[in-house]
Amino acid sequence: MRRRISWLVVATTSAVVVSFVIPLCLQVRTLAQERAMAAADQEARNVAIIVAGLHDDPHLAPLVEGIDARNVPTVGVLTPDGDQLGGGGDLGNDPEVRRALDGDAFTVVDHDGGRVLVPVVMEEGTYVVRAAVTPHDLYHGVTRAWTAIIGLGALLLVAAVAIAGELGRRISEPLREVAATAHRLREGDFSARAEVRGTEETRELAYALNGLAERTVELLATERAVVGDLAHRLRTPVTALRLDAEAVTDPELTVRLQTHIAVLQRTIDAIVREARRPVRTDLAPECDARAVVSDRAAFWAPLAEDQARPLQVRLPSDEVLVPLAADDLSDLLDILVDNVFAHTPEGTALRIDLRTMTTHAGTTGVVLTVADAGPGFSTQAPRRAGSTGLGLDIATRTARGCGGDLTFGQSPEGGVQAHVRLPLAPAR
Repeated sequence: MRRRISWLVVATTSAVVVSFVIPLCLQVRTLAQERAMAAADQEARNVAIIVAGLHDDPHLAPLVEGIDARNVPTVGVLTPDGDQLGGGGDLGNDPEVRRALDGDAFTVVDHDGGRVLVPVVMEEGTYVVRAAVTPHDLYHGVTRAWTAIIGLGALLLVAAVAIAGELGRRISEPLREVAATAHRLREGDFSARAEVRGTEETRELAYALNGLAERTVELLATERAVVGDLAHRLRTPVTALRLDAEAVTDPELTVRLQTHIAVLQRTIDAIVREARRPVRTDLAPECDARAVVSDRAAFWAPLAEDQARPLQVRLPSDEVLVPLAADDLSDLLDILVDNVFAHTPEGTALRIDLRTMTTHAGTTGVVLTVADAGPGFSTQAPRRAGSTGLGLDIATRTARGCGGDLTFGQSPEGGVQAHVRLPLAPAR
């Protein structure tokens, strides 16, 4: 916007300056010409008066030569006898002088300069007085005046551009600040607020954006309260069921009930995590997959040690940014690891591997692998006995939601291997 305002002002100011400068320069040239010719005409008439009064005086020649010696304008007199008094070239052979001999007084302006011819008719004949100015004298001072006028026009143009730039800055900077605030809100910083300043339209936009941010915070707070209440309401009856199952006297039935209650508990946890997703996931999520996987592996390590599970974790040396919120990636990994703990015997080895996918064009994405050495599964669906598969469905949607994918296969250790392919976060 600032550049466009500057160009608009440059175009407008240039048109105005040019429309004034060109006529003004022509007017200056005309005034200089008229001034020089008026001086020549005055000088010619003065000499004509002198000639009329001293035509028979021997001092006429020195007097005319003295007047001619002043250079501007050049004055010459042609007598009826053909004698020339003063300078001004060869008056006897000048066609303009011969025209003036007929009694015609006139003025001539051409590329040779300007000339004023005045005939003086006496009894002995006609005297012709000619006052001439050169082109340099005719337009004396015009170049200097033009330089000053054009310089002033250029100065006005520069001043207009500077003023336009400052006005554009005052208009564009508040808009840029509002845009920066919008980007911060898009990235999940709901504390960001736009400063209300600038033009009336910009202030109105800042008010609207701040109001939208406040409303968003209110809606998120309400959603948090609803989700928290949902989690509380679901977990309370599950706890009662677990207590009732423990009171059952039949051991086989107790084990079966406890298994179903555990599956129900995990399902409720998965539902609550899925319900919380809009609360914690911003519009432009991004996280360091290496840091998240390292943190979750450290979380699961004590449980693996308690169950005598060999845990192998391999991570890249540098950070790997993926377009996924850290909480979502943590939930995805927790679902896959929890699936291993829930459906493989204690002592089963577990491997968590994060590596980058590279091609000749460079790094294109990352692959998160969770593999175990358990019994595996015999069907295509990656679901084990006693599992609803809801957690794996959530993990699949999470991976696909950012442009990735989740697939299952047999691990080299003989168990199940989950491959999570994620793209890299776009460069900012």
